[in-house]
Amino acid sequence: MKAIQFEQTGKPSDILKAIEKDVPEPGPGEVRVRVGASPINPSDIMFVQNLYGIRPQLPSGAGFEGMGVIDAVGEGVQLQPGQRVSFTGVGSWAEFVIAHHKALIPIPDEMTDDVAAQLFVNPFTAFAMVEESGVPAGGWLMLTACASAFGKMAIQLCQQRGIKTIGTVRRNDLNDELTVLGLTEIINTETDNMAARVKQITNGQGVACVLDAVGGHTASEAFKCLAKGGTMLIYGLLSLQDPTFNAGLMIFRELTVKGFWLTDWMRRVDAKTRQRVAGEVIGMLASGQIKMPVEATYSLDEITKAVDHADAPGRWGKILVKP
Repeated sequence: MKAIQFEQTGKPSDILKAIEKDVPEPGPGEVRVRVGASPINPSDIMFVQNLYGIRPQLPSGAGFEGMGVIDAVGEGVQLQPGQRVSFTGVGSWAEFVIAHHKALIPIPDEMTDDVAAQLFVNPFTAFAMVEESGVPAGGWLMLTACASAFGKMAIQLCQQRGIKTIGTVRRNDLNDELTVLGLTEIINTETDNMAARVKQITNGQGVACVLDAVGGHTASEAFKCLAKGGTMLIYGLLSLQDPTFNAGLMIFRELTVKGFWLTDWMRRVDAKTRQRVAGEVIGMLASGQIKMPVEATYSLDEITKAVDHADAPGRWGKILVKP
């Protein structure tokens, strides 16, 4: 089979290559999935650069999620070959992947392959983080890098829950699309004073929560936008720079800064919460209530072009890899 592999960490377009290898066999509790499509997420790019919470065991496959059809099952697995599923597991940029049966979600017939390929990382993270934010209907939630796939998902989810949103952008070319999705207010970090604009928008109160994917200067400025008792949830570091926080603000506004990682959240919450979030995610995506656009697809042999495109500024949709 053909699969993407890297033997050292570094810039993805320099080190990723398509190789031929044996088709893997599923062990107890595992399934083999014939991959139909897999997205390129920021977490995938960080993993290849050895900047993610999970460290690659070299040589390593790449890609954390995707969709496909069960091709074979190991001992103790009740699922049947031929079933369409979404999955998580390292090495999704390949013709076949091995995944644990608990890391699979059956796909409803009405959900397209392109949407199913993106089912785990962004939708579950968006639902979980909005849940974790605790912002009620009518409250203000702020999103940095709001034009990302995650940001667009969170904007739509907040609109459906009656939560008002402020999103930061560096360019204004996607503002109309973000407004249509439900973003309440937009701040351009290149031209606007973030804290002053947020104070103006919220009548001096600030936002109850910030969901930050950028770090660095953007996160430091967003921290100043929190209302008394507010929380910043950090789930990414696109700038590759650590933020700095004003200790005085933290003390006298009683502010909280927390990291968020979906893997830990899924382990931490109870089964009832996981099932409820999964049901909401699948229902909204299958019905088309929440859109997850795809900008381009590439083959495994085109992986260099694919990762460069995924890392390019100004994208409006996800980049998929299709074997």
